Amino acid sequence: MNVQSKLVRNNDGPAVPQYTSPRQFREEARKGLVVLTRNQCPGFVQVGLVSLPRAQALDFMIFCQRNQKACPVIEVLEPGQVEPRKSAPGADVRTDLPMYSLYRDGVRVRDVPDVREEWRDDLVTFLMGSNTSLDLALQRAGVQTERYRWPVTTKIPTEPAGPFHGPLVVTMRWLTPQEMIIATQLTSRFPFNHGAPIHVGDPAVLGCDLEHPLTGSPPPPMPAGLIPTFWACVVTPQVVAIAAKVDFMITSAPTYGLITDIETDKFGIP
Repeated sequence: MNVQSKLVRNNDGPAVPQYTSPRQFREEARKGLVVLTRNQCPGFVQVGLVSLPRAQALDFMIFCQRNQKACPVIEVLEPGQVEPRKSAPGADVRTDLPMYSLYRDGVRVRDVPDVREEWRDDLVTFLMGSNTSLDLALQRAGVQTERYRWPVTTKIPTEPAGPFHGPLVVTMRWLTPQEMIIATQLTSRFPFNHGAPIHVGDPAVLGCDLEHPLTGSPPPPMPAGLIPTFWACVVTPQVVAIAAKVDFMITSAPTYGLITDIETDKFGIP
């Protein structure tokens, strides 16, 4: 099936088309489709994007190596290259995400659906795995993925490299004890999509800023019987760009990733 198959809801919002073909979704994004990539093309790896000048690329690569939980690199493109030949042949990293964030001097200046006008021949692009890639596998294992999830900033510092430093961002999910055990076992098989949780329990241990999640509204009172469970999050580089006052960086906007052709089930540890 290579066409949208049904309507789905993101965060209880309006129904949107769900695509099953990554290539078709990228083509629609190139034409101007703007929808959250959650629930799109279930079973395929989604990645966060960071493009920055070649002069800073080595430091950023070292930053990713030192912070692999948050920044698990799947592919690095040559300077100026726009096609991710390994993970999404035929794609264009300037147009095939629904939304991008632009940073100048550590300020998120605007979000745009296309970055061709801002593109530079010296930009090196990093693609990093996202925990969203595992939603279908979690659902098949009986773990709900539709509610109770927020990307939040912590007070845990990342390990710096060159100018890159800042706090760790995590994805907090509220799960039942049984779901938490299953999710921990399952996600540990996928190190390139953040792997196992980094913490289970009290958000205060991580210093989570629950009043200001990076997307959506603050969490409501937690229902009884659920356990906060935290994974490192691919939004970490966006927060690092602000903390480090990076001169120029293009990233995927939070909750808008690049959907690759990599099948999630084939990208983990057996």
